[in-house]
Amino acid sequence: MSIQLYSIIGLVLIFLLATLRSVNMGAVAFLGAFLIGTFIYDETAEDLFSGFPGDLFVVLVGVTLLFAIAKANGTVDWLIHAGVRAVRGRIALIPWVMFLITSLLTMVGAVVPGAVAIMAPIGLNFATRYRINPMLMGLLIINGATAGGFSPLSIFGTITNGVVERSGLPGNPVLLWVSSFLFNALLSVVVFFMFGGKKLLGRRETPGEGGTPAPEPQDDGEPVGGGAGGGSGATATKTRTEAGEATAVTTLNTQRSVTLLGLVLLAVGALALEFDVGLLALSIATVICLLSPKDTKACFSQVAWPTVLLICGVVTYVGLMERVGTIEFLGNSVAGIGVPLLAALVICLIGAAVSAFASTTGILGALIPLAVPFLLTGQVGAVGMIIALAISSSVVDSSPFSTSGALVVASTPEEHRDTMFRRLMIWGMSMIAIAPVVAVLIFVIPGWL
Repeated sequence: MSIQLYSIIGLVLIFLLATLRSVNMGAVAFLGAFLIGTFIYDETAEDLFSGFPGDLFVVLVGVTLLFAIAKANGTVDWLIHAGVRAVRGRIALIPWVMFLITSLLTMVGAVVPGAVAIMAPIGLNFATRYRINPMLMGLLIINGATAGGFSPLSIFGTITNGVVERSGLPGNPVLLWVSSFLFNALLSVVVFFMFGGKKLLGRRETPGEGGTPAPEPQDDGEPVGGGAGGGSGATATKTRTEAGEATAVTTLNTQRSVTLLGLVLLAVGALALEFDVGLLALSIATVICLLSPKDTKACFSQVAWPTVLLICGVVTYVGLMERVGTIEFLGNSVAGIGVPLLAALVICLIGAAVSAFASTTGILGALIPLAVPFLLTGQVGAVGMIIALAISSSVVDSSPFSTSGALVVASTPEEHRDTMFRRLMIWGMSMIAIAPVVAVLIFVIPGWL
């Protein structure tokens, strides 16, 4: 057996064990790196830690901490309500507001599953209230998260661009972001008309729409002003109190203004001034914490530590594979297919199939290095191939076996949950076959990238 095959078998086992046993893939990857690296390749601890992505660790901690602060102090709520108010009751625009806000969240650094976790309950609640097909709402939220997920500030974008840079390949971070956004936006247009969006055109919000009564319910379920006597003074006070709280949540106070300023500074500093995204995000988050220590103390526990562990573990294991020559071995095997376009399609299909059942963040860190030797041959354009692989590996997040798809299923009303699961499974499986073909046709075959 070739010595490189041990690390390939290890990678397959990592994906299988993490998926079948529902264990964090990063933790399993660290286990694999330790066992295989120590007992098969005779590496020292120093060798193993040389593959740990310290820069990526800072990016993940910095941007997710800043996002946790924005969520905790109501900045995210303000953005959501501002977007809904902007549509002025036009029902057909509500799913697109969810698409744009979710993409904005991931665009500035929120992890894709985190953004979906926040937006899916809100979006599915809107879907129920305004009689919008939950499949339409769920897919636009997932597509929105993916659309913004490859910005230079985002987790997907950081991983992809970092691998490209370390591999010495030509890259174009802005084109990657724009291509992913446009691809997901066009896909969402298809979704909109496939799942009842045409019926929403021209509809406007009316009192009691969606089968809910126009009056607001009290805690005991009775409508305000209902029943004999028309409601008590206590009820009216309760209603006014709730209205006051709702107004407070959706207005800009000092903390939310500072957080919005921080997000703007992050975008300008990273894109225009080319500061390190991780250090800048962590610095901005720390300043906000110093200004409001009591209000932000709990946010440190809300950093996406499972995602940090997942990505750092997978990248560390991939570093082991690179050191022992496995990446070059696999890349040469794909290049040896003899038909460059077929090889490109095979790589994209692998990315889509695996990502539909596992973490996209982990897949991006593992599969892009596998394509490097093939890309170094110059048989296809590197930029176009990276974009095609990134899109193929991310649009399948709608699968209910992926985190984003599972979150949408969990946020669907119980009576529709089984139907949503089946529909997302059909949609996700179809994306495995369709997305790689379309991505290769657009970004690889023309040879313009």
